[in-house]
Amino acid sequence: MSSPFSAVKPSAKLSDQVASALEAEIRAGRIQASDKLPTEAVLAQQFQVSRTVVREAISRLKSLGLVDSRQGSGVYVLAPGIEPLQFDVPLAASREAVMQIVEVRRALEAEVAELAALRRTDADMTAIRAAMQHIADAVRAGRDGVEEDVLFHRAIAQAAGNPFMISTLDYLAQFLKGATRVTRANEARRTDFADAVTHEHSHIVRAIEAGDPVAARAAAAQHMNNALARIEQADLTFWAQDGARLAQPLVAASTPLVF
Repeated sequence: MSSPFSAVKPSAKLSDQVASALEAEIRAGRIQASDKLPTEAVLAQQFQVSRTVVREAISRLKSLGLVDSRQGSGVYVLAPGIEPLQFDVPLAASREAVMQIVEVRRALEAEVAELAALRRTDADMTAIRAAMQHIADAVRAGRDGVEEDVLFHRAIAQAAGNPFMISTLDYLAQFLKGATRVTRANEARRTDFADAVTHEHSHIVRAIEAGDPVAARAAAAQHMNNALARIEQADLTFWAQDGARLAQPLVAASTPLVF
């Protein structure tokens, strides 16, 4: 890019303005596929915003499938996708598959959280809190936090002390992780979604640490209910550019067996 960007206006959400400006440059071809974006520090200086704002904007571009991070190298531009004009059958199937997996998670996570509140040890709480911190660290590093999110919920399952439950979760891991990729990609598009997830995780942890099984079950179930609501609020652009691609393994797995 030959010239710096202009400072953003304080009247609108800063990260949305930064993301929109970068998206416009990419879609217009002024920033081309395989081009490397300037560093967070440079973008923050050009837009006259904080690096946190830039980080949020980059996360939104990632969720749109416009950029991708390369470990130790930086953020690179991908070829922009083509937006469909209607919510067609494949996109609807993707959305339905993700919501069905979240429904499964709701039943499991509620039970796991309740048992964890009854049985957790000090060591379990240390592991759970460390796992929650790892999610925050991953997001700050520009990663999607999917692996860390899955491990956070597994740490809670470990605290439940039921090996059969752990085996069940491990068996379902490929589906749970697939749905988590979609939900986190959607949540990364909006700061309020991402903040809500962090708050919900904290609520679950506090209930478990307090040894309150009723509150822990309710917090875990509400977390999944909110995840469903956030998926329902995801717009067509998300499903066309990112959601359907990430959900494809779930759609394939949901095909009924014929005997």
